[in-house]
Amino acid sequence: MLRKLFLMLLMLALVSAFAVSAQDEAQYAGLDMDLSGINIKMANIGGGQYEVMYDAISVFEEATGATVEIVALLDGFSMDQKLKVDFATGAADYDVAWDHTSFVAQYTPFLLPLQDYFSEDELAPFSPAILDAATIDGNLYLIPRHADISPIHYRKDLYEDEAIAAAYMDATGEELTVPTNLEQIDRQARFFVENGHSTLGYTLAGKEEALTGRFYEMHFASGGSLFDENYEPAFNDEIGVAVAELLASWYADGIIPSDTTSLLWDGVAQYFCNNDVAIKLEWYGWYAYFQDADSCAVAGNFGLARGFTGLSVGGDAVRPSGWAGAHAFSVPATAPNPQAGVQLIKFLSSERVAYEEALLGFLPTRSDVWDRVIADASDAENPLDRERLELARIQVGEDFKTPPLIAEWIPFSNIFYPHLQAVILGDASAQEGLDAAAEETREMMADAGYY
Repeated sequence: MLRKLFLMLLMLALVSAFAVSAQDEAQYAGLDMDLSGINIKMANIGGGQYEVMYDAISVFEEATGATVEIVALLDGFSMDQKLKVDFATGAADYDVAWDHTSFVAQYTPFLLPLQDYFSEDELAPFSPAILDAATIDGNLYLIPRHADISPIHYRKDLYEDEAIAAAYMDATGEELTVPTNLEQIDRQARFFVENGHSTLGYTLAGKEEALTGRFYEMHFASGGSLFDENYEPAFNDEIGVAVAELLASWYADGIIPSDTTSLLWDGVAQYFCNNDVAIKLEWYGWYAYFQDADSCAVAGNFGLARGFTGLSVGGDAVRPSGWAGAHAFSVPATAPNPQAGVQLIKFLSSERVAYEEALLGFLPTRSDVWDRVIADASDAENPLDRERLELARIQVGEDFKTPPLIAEWIPFSNIFYPHLQAVILGDASAQEGLDAAAEETREMMADAGYY
């Protein structure tokens, strides 16, 4: 009798332990509907590690009975062009589409609002800031996949050298600490270059939407706004001029590279990789690359910090930088199988799939996934592996700020960045360049019906 009781208690303990273990595992979602015989079409972003997620689709197919057909696999800008053409011509015959917080405003007339398909409990794990960016005119159009935002990257050897710190104190009367505002970055970047401690003080992408975005970030961090409440251009204000003048002075004084206006993300990253840059904003997505000692001289020699606040000209309106975006999923309004598409999105944005993608280095958009990846990094050999995630979680949760949610963001950028390039190169004054950009932007916005 005692032996039988012991066996029963042991079985109960094992069942209980299994249940706890299963509950502790990241869970799938979207598998609770019979979709037998339905072919779900997807138009996806592809390339590199973006495609690893799609290996999980077989789990969804087996559980639901659906088949998933990927009808497009393109980079983000090519996907943007495809969506524009398909929406304009009525050819969007797929049920799930790649989307992005920076692009979605131009698509909203062609997308299905999703708030009625997701419960409060299903949306609760997602970053409120990102859901806000995915909501336009009260309608939720996107379910986030992963995010990106930029922290300060700085060379540790420059900040840990006692002789450099003493020289900086003599030159400026300030302690040399990792900067928290843009004026400190300016002083430190100049000091490092002028005294031969670093080839460059700072770098930034200098063309196309990448340049527009970095100006936007410095501008709003300094208290500015690209547009006023009536969508009139406001970037040529005192704050915008101060930011543009700072960039122009950096170029003239060799603080940023001579080929700045030709640089996009890979070129900017290469300068930091080469250990040539003292300090800069950079996307978290480059972290593994920078830590690869076989590829980058800066490996093991950099730290991360929260984005800077802007120029003091903005007074009390300054805030942390945080130009950010999130890749996401949406459902076209013409989707043949919208409910099935939603189920696939629930699966692909579930805790389990999102966690598996986060292990590749992407920044999560779910709080439960953040908990898991930070716990995973608790015993990391490099403490920065965990510090990076903790910092990124704060920035995504508190500093996340998308570009203006207007359909004209990219057309605006195409107007704006050549004028800012002219300012940087010294071909126009800051006021002249921004005024010219504002005039053209006003014409574009008027043509689009804003006023």
